[in-house]
Amino acid sequence: MVDVTAEEAADAVGWEIADDQVMVLDLKRGPANALGPSICAGIGAALDEAERHGRIKVVVVSSSLPGVFAAGADIKHMNGIDSESFTAYGDMLRGVLDRLASDRWITVAAVDGLALGGGLELALACHMRVAGREARLGLPEVKLGLIPGAGGTQRLPRVVGRGRALDIMLTARQVPADEAQTMGLVDRLVDPGAAKDAAVRLAKELCSMSMPALRAIVRTVDASFDMAIDEGFRYEVSQEQELFDDGEAAEGLTAFIEKRRPNFA
Repeated sequence: MVDVTAEEAADAVGWEIADDQVMVLDLKRGPANALGPSICAGIGAALDEAERHGRIKVVVVSSSLPGVFAAGADIKHMNGIDSESFTAYGDMLRGVLDRLASDRWITVAAVDGLALGGGLELALACHMRVAGREARLGLPEVKLGLIPGAGGTQRLPRVVGRGRALDIMLTARQVPADEAQTMGLVDRLVDPGAAKDAAVRLAKELCSMSMPALRAIVRTVDASFDMAIDEGFRYEVSQEQELFDDGEAAEGLTAFIEKRRPNFA
């Protein structure tokens, strides 16, 4: 089993709430934010707090370590445990990433520096990625005789396509930020060191939107990977209908006509 104390989790991940609706997580486990049990537990504890808070719309994942977002899974931890503990660790990591990838919040990764292995898988679990121009991203697990095991083989092809994903994983190369933006791996590119501030600005912008509509977009886009297009169209219609049923669409349309700011949920 993976046992982490509350103190260890807090030492690995800090968090703060901005404008009552944005939670900003800071990974701070030196020297490279290896995604060991303490960071997993720290992210999980922060998300638990976001749920208790009840008004969080956007979660930003950033790093307080210069030059690194997260440099991978915790190899030292993996190398020193038995198969049962390894499975528990993997389940813990995947569980945290799945929470970030869900439609409970909109999640934004602020990537400055290295995002490698599990670090890139963490960024891929977020709905959007903002990167500094000196960032480098990659999945080098093949060098260790492994494959990306926390969603990388599934999420990366969905973001950049099969060919580019295979190129990144088979060669274990580090993708420069400008190339990452060109292939769609990075959504927004900013000056080095500015990714966190830019991600928080983006988060606040997203908070002005309808949260039910944002969630519906995430659900509908994610569903498109698993549905035939005709089925996807029907699902899209059902999601649109729900926005009329819960009043979000009516509020948005009325506010547009009245030339006022909408009062979205």
